[in-house]
Amino acid sequence: MFFDNAVIDAIVKGSLLSSIGLFWVVLLVRLVGLRSFSKMTNFDFVVTVATGSLLAGASQSETWTGLLQTMAAMLTLFAVQYYVSVIRRRQKWFDELVQNTPVLLMKDGEILYDALRATRVAEEDLIAKLREANALDLSKVRAAVLETTGDVSVLHGDAVDADLFKGVKLS
Repeated sequence: MFFDNAVIDAIVKGSLLSSIGLFWVVLLVRLVGLRSFSKMTNFDFVVTVATGSLLAGASQSETWTGLLQTMAAMLTLFAVQYYVSVIRRRQKWFDELVQNTPVLLMKDGEILYDALRATRVAEEDLIAKLREANALDLSKVRAAVLETTGDVSVLHGDAVDADLFKGVKLS
């Protein structure tokens, strides 16, 4: 592509193409907004993973056409993500179509084993997430919620506001 020496050419090409790809992603994030990598929804998570994969592919492009195709694919992902988020805010049916429902795994110190089975979450994994959240006493855990991104939110303390359960599947 640039040099006759294959090793030097590979190093320069990899550095240049990955830099171009990285700056392209930064530009897209600046245009679309910080929500691009927010992991707020499962859709956001998939776009984040796909963007990373495309960025890796961009750094290995053999031709300028291949790089442009990869950049166009990234642009398309960001555009689809943007429009999906707009439609989700306006159309409840569409939101329900593309978005999973968070599931309550634990409430008021009690592990909800039916919810663990339904979501295929092992009790040991839940306990690990409770430790990560600095839960010191199971009886003080007000709720553990499996979020749409696969993360587990742990609410602990003396009380929890009922509004925090909006949209959560209460098994």
